Amino acid sequence: MTAHPEPQVVTFGCRLNAAESSAIAAHAAGLGDAVIVNTCAVTAEAERQARQAVRRARRQRPGARIVVTGCAAQIDPGAWAAMPEVDRVVGNVEKMDPATFLAANDAPVQVNDIMAVRETASHLAGGFDGRARAYVQVQNGCDHRCTFCIIPYGRGNSRSAALGPIVEQARALVETGYREIVLTGVDITAWGADLPGTPSLGQMVQRLLAAVPELPRLRLTSLDCAEVDGTLLRLIAEEPRLMPHLHVSLQAGDDLVLKRMKRRHSRRQAIDFCRRVRDLRPDIALGADLIAGFPTETEDMFRRTLDLVEDCGLVFLHVFPYSERPGTPAARMPAMPKRVRKERAGRLRARGAEALRRWLAGQAGRDIAVLVEGEGKGRSEHYAAVRFDGAAFAEDTNEAGCLAGSIVPMRVTGAADDVLLAGPAHGLPA
Repeated sequence: MTAHPEPQVVTFGCRLNAAESSAIAAHAAGLGDAVIVNTCAVTAEAERQARQAVRRARRQRPGARIVVTGCAAQIDPGAWAAMPEVDRVVGNVEKMDPATFLAANDAPVQVNDIMAVRETASHLAGGFDGRARAYVQVQNGCDHRCTFCIIPYGRGNSRSAALGPIVEQARALVETGYREIVLTGVDITAWGADLPGTPSLGQMVQRLLAAVPELPRLRLTSLDCAEVDGTLLRLIAEEPRLMPHLHVSLQAGDDLVLKRMKRRHSRRQAIDFCRRVRDLRPDIALGADLIAGFPTETEDMFRRTLDLVEDCGLVFLHVFPYSERPGTPAARMPAMPKRVRKERAGRLRARGAEALRRWLAGQAGRDIAVLVEGEGKGRSEHYAAVRFDGAAFAEDTNEAGCLAGSIVPMRVTGAADDVLLAGPAHGLPA
């Protein structure tokens, strides 16, 4: 009897990949002793870690079939097929097809042209964060061609899921007990552009919330501020079930760098967008993706990105030192030394860490509704990590603590280690 009879899925990269890994695990349930590595291609480091995972899997499970999929496999299947540890390479479309993981399907490389995929997304991937929240894929691919980004070549052009299946999946998840749903995609603000009538993301969110009134919390993943529509802005202002946390794809704070990145917003437009959503919803918490050390970036250009943390009121940062992606226009531009990229990324992370500490300190004394993720931990409406003593809630909940997946009123008592500390609060609706 094998020590590892069930397939294992190892995931790298974004929340969309995590959601898809959940579907892959279900599709591959009958595959037996196998390790499926769902790769990311956004940086060279992400690919290096995936290669390490493949080699480690072979050492730890010498009899397992090792399957590599995801964006890195889609972009360069030959490189992964050449690894002696790898048995199969599967593309990003094929990984969502249950037939791909039938035991009889043994094609060593099953990767088709992702750019040839034109139809509206025919599947929805659902991912799960314990019993706390569920992820619903509403869109895939990207029609934009930022000069640093290889992901469109791994995901293809933008394709939207229709509203009906989105509502059906959300309703089923709520009936199963999930109280928070996160909408995911590669470029979710492009949702609807390929559907009849070209509905907007805001219209979809509005209809979803109306169709599933039992859903207490809806959260969005990364937004492109150049694409956010008026309906979504109105919902940000008026809809309490839409969580007060937005993550914005900004990338840089200097106009020339943004132009060379082929972004569609200026520094002023980014600042104005962040100020507008804060005016609409004063308690909103904003996060952003930022790249340090893009080709040709001078110290003055970098300082404008550094200043964007305060100028936009950013709290949660995802910082990346620039990473060359072969085949992208930026890879042909004059590169900054890697030590400079690393040093600037460190300064940007430090600026973000200080902004987060100030924001967390400002939450003291406030009432929050915490989605419990596990024993003594959860997330606030603003997606801030929260720690609490579950035993302190036993009298109110008639439980030994707070159950994962429940939404519990709490009061912030302080902050430590980039986490809110909280205790019981009374009078806050769950």
